[in-house]
Amino acid sequence: KIREMVLRNRSRIDYLERFQCLIDEYNSGAHNVEAMFEELVRFAKSLNEEDRRHMFENLTEEELALFDLLTKPEMDLTEKERAEVKKGAQELLFRLKKEKLVIDWRKREQSRAAVRLLIEKALDDFLPRTFSKDLYELKCESVYQHVYDSYAGQGRSVYATFH
Repeated sequence: KIREMVLRNRSRIDYLERFQCLIDEYNSGAHNVEAMFEELVRFAKSLNEEDRRHMFENLTEEELALFDLLTKPEMDLTEKERAEVKKGAQELLFRLKKEKLVIDWRKREQSRAAVRLLIEKALDDFLPRTFSKDLYELKCESVYQHVYDSYAGQGRSVYATFH
């Protein structure tokens, strides 16, 4: 379950690392069985909350992954700015899927460039001006890499297997 969650949203990698630490601590004898069980229950609860977070944010899993890429590590955003980033992530994903993520888009340089350009223009339009130029460029690259890794085109994506 953790691996699936990380595949859908890489910002969740800390859950996988935390779980591995729990296993390592247990194997080393650092915790007694009772303490380990309590820790695993707390971990499972936080994992379930994270798995449902997209509902609380009123986003799909796909939109949440983009939103997290744009706002993590935690950015100091106003509620209005958060709402704008959320709306922008939704619109960007819609436009990418409708206009750019065609069959074999990753194989053609022109298609990859069109995807990158759409991402750059969209982020320039909706990211708050508090994002520095360096941060903007970092976010453009991380969103492009996420799209490249997650979407094969024509409706095929890592998300299609979870619906």
